[in-house]
Amino acid sequence: MAHFDAIIIGAGMSGLAAGIRAAYYEKKVCILERHYTIGGLNSFYRLRKRDYDVGLHAVTNYTPKGTKHGPLARLLRQLRFRWDEFDLAQQNYSAVQFPDKQLKFSNDLELLRSEVSREFPSQIDNFERLLTELVDYDDLAPEHFNTDTREWLSEIISDPQLVEMILCPVMWYGNAREHDMDLGQFCIMFRSLFLEGFARPFEGVRLILRKLVKKFRELGGELKLRHGVSQIEVENGTATGVVLDDGTQLTADAILSSAGAVETMQLCGQEESTVAKTVGQMSFIESVASLNCEPKDLGHDATIIFFNDSDTFHWERPHDGLCDIRTGVICSPNNYQYAPSHGPLPDGVMRITAIADYDQWNALSDSEYQSAKIEWQQRAIDSAVRFVPDYQPQIIDTDMFTPTTIRKFTWHDNGAVYGATKKWFSGQSSVKNLYLCGTDQGYVGIIGSIVSGIMIANQYVLQ
Repeated sequence: MAHFDAIIIGAGMSGLAAGIRAAYYEKKVCILERHYTIGGLNSFYRLRKRDYDVGLHAVTNYTPKGTKHGPLARLLRQLRFRWDEFDLAQQNYSAVQFPDKQLKFSNDLELLRSEVSREFPSQIDNFERLLTELVDYDDLAPEHFNTDTREWLSEIISDPQLVEMILCPVMWYGNAREHDMDLGQFCIMFRSLFLEGFARPFEGVRLILRKLVKKFRELGGELKLRHGVSQIEVENGTATGVVLDDGTQLTADAILSSAGAVETMQLCGQEESTVAKTVGQMSFIESVASLNCEPKDLGHDATIIFFNDSDTFHWERPHDGLCDIRTGVICSPNNYQYAPSHGPLPDGVMRITAIADYDQWNALSDSEYQSAKIEWQQRAIDSAVRFVPDYQPQIIDTDMFTPTTIRKFTWHDNGAVYGATKKWFSGQSSVKNLYLCGTDQGYVGIIGSIVSGIMIANQYVLQ
């Protein structure tokens, strides 16, 4: 029976980062992944000779080369990468679009300041107060995660619509709760979006993943694809190893799981009732359209548009239909400031994301499912082109994923992209020697997930 210093469940960003960090210190590490590919929530695939990213709209937490502080600088130091290796190109600009107001923002905070002053002149002093009162990025004090953000924001910002416009992109890019979000999570996400910013490698998420895998293997780590974990073995309250889908048993001094808190506890045989209230509900559909021109040729140069078609932002899973297309995200990977040496991307791309309900999608028959994909892809596009030029005549290929796709490739209950509504910031589970990394440890996004893996490896494998 093979024994390891650490077994890591899941070959996503956090799992790979944790493996690299441990392997640097000559720990014997094995990463187990149920699927045939790496990445989890941030993966990639090839279809009809075209490359597609899954999950990646933007690498958040962007900071320029030479920056000494912040999550990006920290992960580069800890994993011993050079800044240039991630080939990050900044966004052009993005925007929050409501019916009669728009707030543009970029990686320069001054643009957002000027936009708030233009659209909400009476609120600019309140907005400055918000910037000064935000909790520090690394402050994970428990009281900040027992405070609702809407009420807190409303005490600072007196215009309800500005509150809604601030919440819209922050919730879209990292909120597992319906309706509201924990203040601590809001502060983390606000900083990552507005005080740091968006970037993207020219080759997309595959560049980051391949570099992580290459480094992990060079350090002697074992990566086993198509090796799903069916059970975490627990003896007297201590995790001792895992049983794979084929019955193989492996033992370890520590087990790190990026499978999600609820899912990890289920692998331990714990009753779901102990964590049932934390199961996330927020899932999505995403339509990806390849175009015969670049979006800028149609007059669209924004990188990401967060849209909402009413003055109130509704963040909840739909109950009366498969999707809620009142709000969404429109992303164009073409609209980043890539180095001239790269040239343009092979195709123009427009990606539309909308809120969806896993249970309703999962209940469909095969024929109903295929029909629903066609219907909701069109409805999502129709909703989006109220806020961007109508690109439909330029479409040459499309693909779409749904909550059941997310469930299949991540194993997350409900296809919940942002995991459980409760986060385990310490990384400690209720089982000794079993630790959580990734989304349910509390950091989201590509940079956040990598930092999570580093943090948990440092605390529980290297100590």
